[in-house]
Amino acid sequence: MADGTTIEWCDATWNPITGCSVLSPGCTNCYAMRLAGTRLKHEPSRAGLTRDGNAGPVWTGEVRLNEAWLDQPLRWRRPRRIFVCAHGDLFHEAVPDAWIDRVFAVMALCPSHIFLVLTKRAERMRSYITQAQLDVWDAMRRVPGALRRNYVTMRDDNVVVQTAPEWPLPQVWLGVSVEDQKRADERIPLLLDTPAAKRFISAEPLLGPVDLRSYLRSPTRIDWTIVGGESGPGARPMHPDWARSLRDQWQSARAPFFFKQWGEWAPCPFDGPHDPASHHRFLDGTYMLRVGKRAAGRLLDGREWNEVPA
Repeated sequence: MADGTTIEWCDATWNPITGCSVLSPGCTNCYAMRLAGTRLKHEPSRAGLTRDGNAGPVWTGEVRLNEAWLDQPLRWRRPRRIFVCAHGDLFHEAVPDAWIDRVFAVMALCPSHIFLVLTKRAERMRSYITQAQLDVWDAMRRVPGALRRNYVTMRDDNVVVQTAPEWPLPQVWLGVSVEDQKRADERIPLLLDTPAAKRFISAEPLLGPVDLRSYLRSPTRIDWTIVGGESGPGARPMHPDWARSLRDQWQSARAPFFFKQWGEWAPCPFDGPHDPASHHRFLDGTYMLRVGKRAAGRLLDGREWNEVPA
């Protein structure tokens, strides 16, 4: 949890739930999994959530509710764009509905923030959102009175809801990770079928070309896309044309596009012998040079792309 973050598309992270399990190729080099098994492995919020694998820490599938952090957004007065469960998946199969209810209750009580909920488990997200409204309202009543602000009051030990927020919550944006075409075709239709104030896609790490034009023509709108290459040990290179294609698709649809990073690898105007540890050559002859995230930067065709929905 951090009030302030290096993640370019949000202002803060909030981790009421930590822990996950590997689900698809985009999980292979998960930064949260690596941190949980290294630098944070003795922290109460992460201890025991990973085991040592051949290539480094691997999620065990155990998840944890961090009670001490649950009400943090209620204490942040300045409006923020908050990434929810950056070190886990709110809709992981091991997370009880009652925990999700409590997370949504806090978000419901924070209308000044924007909450970004990103999942690879789109089917469970759709199922939860379509039936959870009354359970969330009930969970709101159990939030300590001093933190409920203007939504509820206490009357003779009974909680009276004064203003029932809209559902789906207008301050909660729902998104899915789509690292390649297969995962896009599995998850985006479920996202489009999920009630949401705004829907977004995170194509990070982008591991292959993705054509989203059919979804952009859908009557149900996708409001935003975030694209980025992979960073950290074992990072896989992203072909520049994969990122350009998604940018062009979004520009043609007049929808916001956010380019987060190249990741560990940057485009390289190189043609000749190369060291596989530091150079990668795609089949079309495009070279990538391993320079590290900082040096690779965030420029796509000479500019930063920082578009965000209004």
